[in-house]
Amino acid sequence: MKKRVLASGAFELIHSGHVKFLEEARKLGGENSELIVVVARDETIRRRKGREPILGEESRRYIVSMLKPVDKAILGHVPFSFSKVIEEVKPDLVVFGHDQEDLMKEFIDFVKRENLKIEIAKVGKFSSGDPCSTSEIIQKIFKMLKSAVEKT
Repeated sequence: MKKRVLASGAFELIHSGHVKFLEEARKLGGENSELIVVVARDETIRRRKGREPILGEESRRYIVSMLKPVDKAILGHVPFSFSKVIEEVKPDLVVFGHDQEDLMKEFIDFVKRENLKIEIAKVGKFSSGDPCSTSEIIQKIFKMLKSAVEKT
């Protein structure tokens, strides 16, 4: 029987940190694991990040679904719901990224409260010299635009 691994994120601007996170999540499940990725809804991004999403939820879901480590990408629920996702996916393992500490704590509380038998893992931050987060990419673009404007 395949081990079902669940990972999640906003995946606003796909970068190497996202791909490495998904590769690691898949590896943690073992050789014959299946990786299902929950892509945050636009509403969830607005609520958690306090701004509009860069790309719409369906575009982000489609892009994530095309990544090599991913078997299936689905949209989260509105309103946000751990229980609906767990009921739908039935994961054996849920993997969190380095920047999902608050979400991981909420999920651990949910698992304890519901008395569920789900493994939980966290992967570290990856560095490559290039920006490895959407906010780092946004900052780099902003600096480049600012520099270009100052030259004119």
